[in-house]
Amino acid sequence: MARQALAANDWAAVGRYAIEISQLAPKEAEGPFLMGLSQKALKNPERAASFFARALELSGERYDAAIELAGQLIMLNRYQEARALLDRYAEQLPDEADYVDQAGHAWFVMGKYDKAWPLFERAVKLKPNAEVLQAHKAACAVFLGKTDVARSIYTRILRRNPNNQRIHYELAQLERAKNDIHVKQMLKAVRKGKPSENIFLYYALGKEYEDLGRWEKSFDFYKRAGDAVTSVSRYDVREDVAVIDEIITTCDKQWLQDRPSTKKTEQTPIFIVGLPRTGTTLTDRILSSHSLVQSAGESQLLQMVLRDGSRAGNVVGINDSQIKAAAQREPASIAAAYMEAVGHRLDGSPFFIEKLPENVLYLGFVAKAWPNAKIVHLRRHPMDACFAMYKQSYFRFAYSLDDLGEYYLAYDRLSRHWREVLDSRMIELNYEDLVTDQETQTRRLLDGLGLDFEEACLHFDANVAPVATASSVQVREKVHSRSVQKWKKFEAQLQPLRKRLEEGGVQL
Repeated sequence: MARQALAANDWAAVGRYAIEISQLAPKEAEGPFLMGLSQKALKNPERAASFFARALELSGERYDAAIELAGQLIMLNRYQEARALLDRYAEQLPDEADYVDQAGHAWFVMGKYDKAWPLFERAVKLKPNAEVLQAHKAACAVFLGKTDVARSIYTRILRRNPNNQRIHYELAQLERAKNDIHVKQMLKAVRKGKPSENIFLYYALGKEYEDLGRWEKSFDFYKRAGDAVTSVSRYDVREDVAVIDEIITTCDKQWLQDRPSTKKTEQTPIFIVGLPRTGTTLTDRILSSHSLVQSAGESQLLQMVLRDGSRAGNVVGINDSQIKAAAQREPASIAAAYMEAVGHRLDGSPFFIEKLPENVLYLGFVAKAWPNAKIVHLRRHPMDACFAMYKQSYFRFAYSLDDLGEYYLAYDRLSRHWREVLDSRMIELNYEDLVTDQETQTRRLLDGLGLDFEEACLHFDANVAPVATASSVQVREKVHSRSVQKWKKFEAQLQPLRKRLEEGGVQL
């Protein structure tokens, strides 16, 4: 009866039957396992993890409980425990495609794409017609640089399901469009009715029209996409601006000098920050090509540490109250908590990169918590930076030009604040300089970080390490300047944004 309720997604019934099973057979793993599934569905990871752990305690052979427990531990940021479970169970799974895929997804979420890959491959072999499993394999292939594999998978899916908008979107990101064949296919897949039903397709059409140099068509679809998101979201840019203003007020020079940490970590973190789409991934690839530097990729771990330790409420993102609370914490405890959380990604290199653009918000905490941390701040022409974010589907403050303008002005204030407060602690690098004179800027950057020059840094496109960012395909190319001054192709459409930035004092 519990399994029937499970198949029907009747989670209340699953919970009731699980209790009865546990009462009838308290030494059997099935009761706590089913209760764990119920709590997982109710989005209660702590309780779910406790029940899965109990099931595994009662029966160490329950691979399903082990994989489920690993997933919940990841939700709770207990990565080392999750990794230990996956190391023990993932390679010994029976031929059950869904749990093989789930184990792959757990590795994928933790940034271990090389470990996820064979599991996704196996899952697809077990269930070759399952589109979800194929899409998981394709996404992993992109991050591993196997773009031909991903393209083949997406193409096969679209042959069977030509209206799968998300797959059209993923396919559009793999390469520059050379003709309008895919454009015509996507236009046929546009749904009549609510624009919000076509968001990914609008972004994909905008991207391919841009590739083809059809600027007006391109911007029209980018705008449709952004407007569609805005019509269904509850985002208020004033909340993000309030956080930035609170950071500027709280993290001043006096605060930074008051009880900074003096404990150096064994491995030196390099925080690469800036607005998204300003060259942070390119910089990460250049630096991680150095023999002494490893990239730990993008994580939300610093934000998680600041938020979870603030006792000011657990919300998505971070709010101004949490900034105030985090500013009162012992800096060394922030560094220690972060290093423990990120440890599962590190390979022992003397330097490691945390490349999350949004960490530009938390540079005061970085400087105070790590006396040996390195900070690299990427800058890009404001209009190019803004347009590059506007045409992506990822950034909540960039779906409308009005919100984008207000957010950029707040970011500009924050940048000037960090320049004053951090002074020589922060290395600033201009995207335009990097893509037009890579060697000079690379030498300057390495010198600022205290690293010797290595020729491999100039050949980052040969770096085979995984890339898990919006630029995962582009950074496998050699450096180019195609995107410099790209905004001018859309100058008329972007005029309201330009006016707002100029009114706010931004130099263009």
